[in-house]
Amino acid sequence: MTTLDIIKAYYAAFNRGDTDAMLDLLADDVEHHVNQAGIRRGKAAFAEFNTHMTRCYREELTDLVLFAEGDRAAAEFTVNGTYLATDEGLPEANGQTYRLPAGTFFALKDGHITRVTTYYNLTDWMAQVGA
Repeated sequence: MTTLDIIKAYYAAFNRGDTDAMLDLLADDVEHHVNQAGIRRGKAAFAEFNTHMTRCYREELTDLVLFAEGDRAAAEFTVNGTYLATDEGLPEANGQTYRLPAGTFFALKDGHITRVTTYYNLTDWMAQVGA
């Protein structure tokens, strides 16, 4: 698979809610950099994050635009979400919906994703959920 094929597969799995398929695309030592947070290292940490996210949020990504060059890729998209359960340190959830522009940068090696770096505007999200 090409870099672009791998990233397309990653987002298709995301939109299906298929964490296992996402994990299959990651290197064992993947680094997951998340906006406003630290770095999660390894597939287990990525899986734990996805479990948490699935409990607190239901999201579908639309308007996906992908760029790939060699072993690097970038994506721009719109997050269409519902805030399902209160996430620690954030406003109380009561089913609020949100629509948020976001982007992710990727690094790959030997056909696997080694770094996922996601950015979004937390202030915008907070305003949309009523903070």
